[in-house]
Amino acid sequence: MQLYQCLDAEGGKQVIAVADGEATGRVLDGVGGVYGLALKALDRNIGLQAMVNEWPGSRQVDIEELANGDELLTPIDHPDPAHLLITGTGLTHLGSAEGRDKMHRQLEDTDSLTDSMRMFRLGLDGGKPAGGAPGVQPEWFYKGDGSIVVAPGEALESPDFALDGGEEPEIAGVYIIDNQGQPRRLGFVLGNEFSDHVTERQNYLYLAHSKLRACSFGPALRLGDLPDDIRGISRIRRDGQVLWEKPFLSGEANMCHSIANLEAHHFKYAQFRRPGDIHVHFLGTATLSCADEITTRVGDIFEIEAEIFGPVLRNPLEKADQALVSVTDL
Repeated sequence: MQLYQCLDAEGGKQVIAVADGEATGRVLDGVGGVYGLALKALDRNIGLQAMVNEWPGSRQVDIEELANGDELLTPIDHPDPAHLLITGTGLTHLGSAEGRDKMHRQLEDTDSLTDSMRMFRLGLDGGKPAGGAPGVQPEWFYKGDGSIVVAPGEALESPDFALDGGEEPEIAGVYIIDNQGQPRRLGFVLGNEFSDHVTERQNYLYLAHSKLRACSFGPALRLGDLPDDIRGISRIRRDGQVLWEKPFLSGEANMCHSIANLEAHHFKYAQFRRPGDIHVHFLGTATLSCADEITTRVGDIFEIEAEIFGPVLRNPLEKADQALVSVTDL
């Protein structure tokens, strides 16, 4: 099952539930957002999908029509964007190390392992522990809060000081923290994690800077477990033509870390278990256009799709004007 958010004729938010394989969705009566629905499920101690299945609502809408009209919103948000945290982890996929290593080897001794390859090897050796115990911890990064999220169809803005604005096709887990501080997974989304790979390439210690950018995810929130093998396509369009296109693989069959291991190492920190917060945690990518020497420019359109996540996630690239920031005394 997939959940979507869009605005109704009066400008209020509504939630649409779509069964797997269906082209139309059911508008849930009187639901003002997925976040509120999740809170009700917690209050009733019932699973989110079970809650949706019993929720009234019979009006049908065409999801593709809404998607083509850029009417779908991000499928999860928070009334206070500061309480929606965007984080992620890298070097988690079996195809991800090559592109990262290619970026970093330009300034490295070619006879030695880069830090990226060392981290990747740690994941291969200990990222899928048996018996439920946490394995080796992955690379981890912070992107921002809900203020950096743009809806499907909206522009991903690269700041004027950025050296690059490149796509990262990923799947992200979506979580709510219950009143006891327990992370509860709502489902998964398809996302464009969007980073500055030229800045990262200068020095691996710039990774943190390169991740402080906008991102987009959706338009669907997929409920339930993630399939082990997911096949998708990432592409860039320029002037109406496909500039670059490549398949990507995800799901645990194509990863060197288990999802449970990534979750354990994120939520082991108490500050990430604050009741009421939403977390969107990117799980890593295997495909990057920058690894194929593609340089993006304003007006390019990123498209990321995987069949199980419904309509394409599409975002154009824009440049943001930003005045020089200076600090003044109070």
